[in-house]
Amino acid sequence: MRAPVGGLFRHVADLTEALAARGHAIGIVADSEGGDARTADMFARLAPHASLGIHRLPIPRGLGAGDITTPLAIRQLARRLGIDVLHGHGAKGGFAARLVRMAGGAPVVLYTPHGGVLHYPPNSMSGRVFRFLERTLLAQTDALIFESAFAQAAFTAGIATPNCPAEVIHNGLAPAEFVPVLPREDAHDFVFVGEFRTLKGIFVLLDALVDVKAPDGRPASLVMAGGGPEFEAAKSRIAELGLTDRVQLAGVQPAREMFARGHCAVVPSLAESLPYVVLEAAAAGRPVIATRVGGIAEIFGPTSASLLPAGDFSVLRHAMQSYMNDPAAAAKEAEVRLEFIGTRFSIARMTDQIEALYHRLQAARTAR
Repeated sequence: MRAPVGGLFRHVADLTEALAARGHAIGIVADSEGGDARTADMFARLAPHASLGIHRLPIPRGLGAGDITTPLAIRQLARRLGIDVLHGHGAKGGFAARLVRMAGGAPVVLYTPHGGVLHYPPNSMSGRVFRFLERTLLAQTDALIFESAFAQAAFTAGIATPNCPAEVIHNGLAPAEFVPVLPREDAHDFVFVGEFRTLKGIFVLLDALVDVKAPDGRPASLVMAGGGPEFEAAKSRIAELGLTDRVQLAGVQPAREMFARGHCAVVPSLAESLPYVVLEAAAAGRPVIATRVGGIAEIFGPTSASLLPAGDFSVLRHAMQSYMNDPAAAAKEAEVRLEFIGTRFSIARMTDQIEALYHRLQAARTAR
């Protein structure tokens, strides 16, 4: 993988621990520069589970020298370690894994795009180049894994119909994450956890909050956790809207800890794949207001009718006001959602399906 941050890193970390617990030898390759405040701690926690080592190599976001040197280094690692399966995550992870295959350095290669090149505008130079590479490298791919049916459909529409096995395997959570989280006495009305980027709908959320009030007239409050390229812009917008006393910025914090600091989670994203924060909030038993983007409807299941159109602050404001007026109704919906995801989104189920696919591909490779 390239950047060891966000949902992609969370997925890789969970899969590493789960496969290691089943007796597999796992190694991780990640960009030598990428990461955030929690990356070092995450790698330290993963080290005992990664018996093949954690290797930091240059993997540039755009095209660069590392796109040649790193696949060559991975090929050497693969041969020295005697790997059976190479699994690329994200656009650049998948790019490197398939180049290793072309160089004869991996028996079985899988690729999970995690959105991948679809994040690049299709008419931009980078978008056109990366889409061409994706189509070309399909010939070097033994199987594709998509974390949502939405991601699979988007890949087919935006890149090509896969000519190899392509499976939808949802991300999963650990049993401890299904333990209810109760709000603290000083909890805010709403909580946002995520990157401070326009794509996450942070400015739509701030605009929506302005006129939301409790039934007694008290202005609604919000706590926001995370960091990102538009953190300072968000601070400026908070001041412009006169929300300084109503919005608390908590910095980068674990999601479950933040769910105790807000009564209702808000995920106003403009685009997503299968966001962990929605899964985590639902598993914690918290009410969730979210937009109908990506695979969120696959998490919401029987409650998906409550999803909102993205980018409309007035619709979001109405949903937030409805929560303030009737939190009991939102709590009942949260119970339905929790029951739905409980048997469908576990790490054990995710690992079962990925492990089975690894074995099937190995068997097919041996049979050839």
